[in-house]
Amino acid sequence: MIDTELKNIPFSPPDVTDAEIEEVIKAMKSGWITTGPRTKEFEKRIAEYVGVNKAACLNSATAAMELTLRILGIGPGDEVITSAYTYTASASIIEHVGAKIVLIDTAPDSFEMDYSKLANAITEKTKAIIPVDIAGKMCNYDTIYEIVESKKGLFKPNNEIQWLFNRVIVMTDAAHAFGAERKGLKCGKVADFTCFSFHAVKNLTTAEGGAVVWRNDNGLDDVWLYKQFMLYSLHGQSKDALAKTQKGAWEYDIVYPAYKCNMTDIMAGFGLIQLNRYQGLLERRREIIEMYDRALLPLGIQSLQHYCEDFASSGHLYLVRIPGISEEQRNEIIIKMAEAGVACNVHYKPLPMFTAYKNLGFDIHDYPNAYKQYVNEVTLPLHTLLSDEDVKYVVENFKKVLSGV
Repeated sequence: MIDTELKNIPFSPPDVTDAEIEEVIKAMKSGWITTGPRTKEFEKRIAEYVGVNKAACLNSATAAMELTLRILGIGPGDEVITSAYTYTASASIIEHVGAKIVLIDTAPDSFEMDYSKLANAITEKTKAIIPVDIAGKMCNYDTIYEIVESKKGLFKPNNEIQWLFNRVIVMTDAAHAFGAERKGLKCGKVADFTCFSFHAVKNLTTAEGGAVVWRNDNGLDDVWLYKQFMLYSLHGQSKDALAKTQKGAWEYDIVYPAYKCNMTDIMAGFGLIQLNRYQGLLERRREIIEMYDRALLPLGIQSLQHYCEDFASSGHLYLVRIPGISEEQRNEIIIKMAEAGVACNVHYKPLPMFTAYKNLGFDIHDYPNAYKQYVNEVTLPLHTLLSDEDVKYVVENFKKVLSGV
């Protein structure tokens, strides 16, 4: 029976406890409200959690991705490949550095890019691929690396770090995927570079924020690379505020006219507490996904698979596709769910449908599979403030709305 009392179920509110609030207050009282000891501790804890040597915290995943491209020396004359089915940040950063955006359609009935088309898209100008771990599920990196190796003869390195790889570099947009695993490896240990988001709607939030980690088996100098991220994120300044507090250490150099995208200790304090709670948050997300699956999959609704023997996603989004409906019907479903007090969303409108990408010459007709994924997709609320009763309310109202389609 449908609950007659109208609930208000937001799409993705942050799960914030008194512990986060208290830690932010401590940071504010400490005198360190910009990059300082809490940021350094958060970087250390992220690296330990992922299982890598270093992490660099920044003010967003977008900044992490853009700075990675810049440190790799990718720019005008180069090409970078990503999925047509993603948020704009995966592609806009390519435009920011002056390289050419190459979009790949999804495979049929998949949220991942079509790997056969990926192979054909790699040219002598290709410097990087940006896979997207959508909804927190890691991509098929075995296939991606097989393709990269098969095209190794085309790669033309432009600098020392590119020579070190001597192949197309894999930099993942893992904005959704902190804590995901595939074949026993945590997200962050598989791609050459992995960029996480800690935005307000993410599983682990610092309000705004992000981080980049990198594999430890590619011969990279961790100290040098970390220093590059610090330089690029703080105007190219040779000392951060923490280093300048040492006695007589006021003097610094500007070694590169760089950017301003550092993380603050207020954000990092928030994140440290979230990280302490994170395993429990992941477990609760799995419980909710399994409740949704039990209720909805028998109806013929298609859902992204989050868990199997080989992988476990971070459970960031619950994406469903409703067979046989049009884009207009999908939009009406979202309106009716909102009228029942349930906020739903769509992930994603393919990039070629937006004005910015149309102006760059992209046409959605060239990406038919991505369009098919989009037209009947609805994203249901998935967050750790949902009670079991809330989930049941969402399911029952979703069933009611679908029965009228």
